Amino acid sequence: MNKTTMFLETISKTAKNLILDNIANHYGISRDEAFEEVVDDEAEHLLEYVTGVERNATLILMKKYRYA
Repeated sequence: MNKTTMFLETISKTAKNLILDNIANHYGISRDEAFEEVVDDEAEHLLEYVTGVERNATLILMKKYRYA
């Protein structure tokens, strides 16, 4: 299990869905496809996929749960 998977399992379902929806909307894919993309072992750092204010919010959550 990689760091992104552990982080997404640690945060609330609402926060997880907001992050994945942001990625899905940006790339024109489904939430499930966004999840599969970011948890892949070859994936970039999660923040590379997140855009807008959600990127900063994600970083704050990552720091809060010591994933950054």
